[in-house]
Amino acid sequence: MEIKVRELSNGVKIPVVGFGAYKIQNENDEACNVIKNAIKAGYRSIDTASFYENEEGVGRGIRESNIPREELFITTKVWIDDDGYENTLKAFDKSLERLGLDYIDLYLVHWPTENIKETWRAMEDLYRRKKVRAIGVCNCTIEQLESIIDFAEINPMVNQVELHPKRTEKELLKVCKRHNIVVEAWSPIMRGQLLSNEIIKNLAKKYNKSEVQIILRWHLQNEVIAIPKTKTLSRINENIDIFDFEISKDDMEKIDSINNDERMKPQAYENLYKVTKKEIV
Repeated sequence: MEIKVRELSNGVKIPVVGFGAYKIQNENDEACNVIKNAIKAGYRSIDTASFYENEEGVGRGIRESNIPREELFITTKVWIDDDGYENTLKAFDKSLERLGLDYIDLYLVHWPTENIKETWRAMEDLYRRKKVRAIGVCNCTIEQLESIIDFAEINPMVNQVELHPKRTEKELLKVCKRHNIVVEAWSPIMRGQLLSNEIIKNLAKKYNKSEVQIILRWHLQNEVIAIPKTKTLSRINENIDIFDFEISKDDMEKIDSINNDERMKPQAYENLYKVTKKEIV
């Protein structure tokens, strides 16, 4: 199966569907085996993070897949405890070592903090030194994203955010498109909370697809890169099988109508954003 790709602002190509490694463990070769299964199923984009504590297993799965490195797109992220210029550079080196790779395709700031200026300066340096092929951010609001753009010498190429039919982020999508920033959706199916929704269930029957496939196709048609995660082999295969049908405009609008700007764990945002409420200057 050939995965379609999109171009980032610097011309680097990124697959339109990725495989998320969140909550996949290093223990008992779980991460290694799950990643190998995902690559065998056709995924070419793998998304992990230092915070997930599985970069070693992910890296081993990548190597044992026997797929040429240049055919894969690997993402990892710097955690908030490692923000700032020097800390970010050190965190990157540790991630690279754990993954066992020579370079990273996409390096992301996992959450914005009050040190975002210095963190972003490190990201730009890593990009200039060709340690990474692209750089970006996660969980940035419109205001935070535009603040970064104001001081950045190199704009973020990706913004990875919580996005699903209950949180469509239409305004953020418009702003990102205006700045040529690709949007990625973490938790694109809201960790299964949307699968019992009547609109989704009815459309699954109409298109003879699973509820998950309907939601992932909705992302694809909204020009959002979805990063589903699962350990189950059947679902690994199912989640990537979304290129042989198209949801009509009317049905896309039905899915849009589910939106209520809901976050899965709002308290997590409160805890993390407490360091970003200061004005970025």
